Amino acid sequence: MSDDDPYLWLEEISGDDALAWVAERNAETADALVADAGFAPLKARVREVLDASDRIPYTARRGAYLYNFWRDAEHVRGVWRRTTLERYRKDEPEWEVLLDVDALAAAEGEKWVWDGARVRRPAYDRALVRLSRDGGDAVVVREFDLGTREFVADGFEVPEAKTRIGWIDDDTVFVGTDTGPGSLTGSGYPRTVRRWRRGTPIEESELVYEAEDTDVSAWGYRDDTPGFERDFVGRSLDFFRSETYLLEPDGTTVRVDVPEDAVVDVHRRHLLVTLKSEWLGRPTGSLLAFDFEAFLAGDRTHEALFTPDARTALAGHCWTRHHLILETMRDVSAHIEVLTPGGDGTGWTRTPLVGVPALSAVGVVDTDPDVSDEYFLDVSGFLQPSSLHRGHIGGDTEVLKRAPDRFDTAGLSVAQHFATSADGTRVPYFVIGPDHTATGPGPTLLYGYGGFEVSLTPYYGAVTGRAWLEGGGTYVIANIRGGGEYGPDWHQAALGAERPRAFEDFAAVARDLVDRGITTPAQLGASGGSNGGLLMGAMLTRHPELFGAIVAQVPLLDMTRFHKLLAGASWIAEYGDPDDPADLAHLRELSPYHRLAADRTYPPVLLMTSTRDDRVHPGHARKAAARLRELGHPVLFHENTGGGHAGAGDNEQAAHNSALVHTFLRKHLT
Repeated sequence: MSDDDPYLWLEEISGDDALAWVAERNAETADALVADAGFAPLKARVREVLDASDRIPYTARRGAYLYNFWRDAEHVRGVWRRTTLERYRKDEPEWEVLLDVDALAAAEGEKWVWDGARVRRPAYDRALVRLSRDGGDAVVVREFDLGTREFVADGFEVPEAKTRIGWIDDDTVFVGTDTGPGSLTGSGYPRTVRRWRRGTPIEESELVYEAEDTDVSAWGYRDDTPGFERDFVGRSLDFFRSETYLLEPDGTTVRVDVPEDAVVDVHRRHLLVTLKSEWLGRPTGSLLAFDFEAFLAGDRTHEALFTPDARTALAGHCWTRHHLILETMRDVSAHIEVLTPGGDGTGWTRTPLVGVPALSAVGVVDTDPDVSDEYFLDVSGFLQPSSLHRGHIGGDTEVLKRAPDRFDTAGLSVAQHFATSADGTRVPYFVIGPDHTATGPGPTLLYGYGGFEVSLTPYYGAVTGRAWLEGGGTYVIANIRGGGEYGPDWHQAALGAERPRAFEDFAAVARDLVDRGITTPAQLGASGGSNGGLLMGAMLTRHPELFGAIVAQVPLLDMTRFHKLLAGASWIAEYGDPDDPADLAHLRELSPYHRLAADRTYPPVLLMTSTRDDRVHPGHARKAAARLRELGHPVLFHENTGGGHAGAGDNEQAAHNSALVHTFLRKHLT
């Protein structure tokens, strides 16, 4: 393990020498993969999926309209559009195009990427549109008129920054952005919240809240629920701890006094608190309901709407006008219930949500909590294309849209198995592929993430289906610790110095796949991105004998400097603080970049990143590729010039990246 770092110059994102090195590596990768005879047809097949006109256009209701953002072959950067429910029910809905991002990019000479919009309520007549330059997290904000379909002259406009902004009323917004020295935290996010009135300089707007420089960010928002209008501000102390305050009209604040690691949701008279640690005699992972005004007055009377057990965790919740839709997971399989408060806000009752098929992956797409008990539900499975359902709680449901099959599922099946990790923990994983009792071991791709309480749940992966499963490959998803599949405890088991638990879980799944005869080490590939890229670096340096090839996308690999690069300081709560000697010891031990050695045998590795990734610095992948080359190990490197942390800003880039990955895997695993 070495502490020397001769490759710091590769952290200069746009440095001439660094970009020249990137161009050389990209050319090598193109020679090795793009020139492959199978690359072009594979890319075309993937692009066909991404551009397909018969995809489900998922929507968000805003008043009388359903809004959708859409990309296809004709609209590379996409169009923001809307329609009515009546029109949406048609096989080919009629859409009103509000903003054509391709046309805007061409007119302004910028590679704009859509990043969403905040529509003003209750009139739904204006929006705060967010646009990213080539896919970065930083955005510009512009006010947009939905009636004229034009940007508002002299309207609200914020230069490029990692801005947070939202409507207060017709002429006022809450905004946190880069307004000069002291306005950003050490993580690069807003440190201040301002009340900004139309027509005034943003720098002179009223300062209503400040976080500390060491915090991750500050935020403010208006709850404009009719009859319950109120303002909130708060700060994220780190990635998992925060404080929320009610902002009174006189500018004073009242803290919503819950544990710092709890998640707060205020809706009408209700305060919902999701626990990440024990509180009020309730276990970690519980969902508690309080009367909000009584809580502020000191009353801690509550009802437990959800209490976890060893196999069941809370997946999420959302409101309709009169009900709460509760999503839970049991061994990573979804279950949905409807909870209804009694007339006095207590005495909650619960029933299953009707119309949800058994053994399916289900998720709530949208509700309209101020107006009705309408909900939109997506239903799918690993081998089952999505269908979009609409219903009213207590009423009928209808299937609005069905996606067609995108890949041949003949001979494929889905199974869930459990591997035993080094400390005896049972780790679930899904296997999608052919019957290996008949075919014998075959090429297998194992995917994982294992961090930030992110759960990997069943879904219909059309790209994976075409690029990997159709060719005889098997796809495996590992639900390792660090994720949220079994609630906060599952996540916290792999925090900080305990991160190797996630690595051990993934390695256990890899071994179990071999023991079951599904694959062999030479035929087993692994892939992951971002924090999952750290996982891939760990597999490369800790368990190279288990894999025939490894792919790490937008990876985190230098664990001694991550906090100095872009948004890295915001992840200290997940990994530890390299500036703290007590943490540096385990971070150096975790760091794949520092574990690379000349006397080890590593499987071939593909490292992928983006010049425009302003979340995980491209220097992580660049430096690791350079070190591997120096030590004489097989490595390919590809850096997309755009695309941000997603690695791709449009369908062309996404198809290209996917074809690179799967061409690489087929060359080494089949």
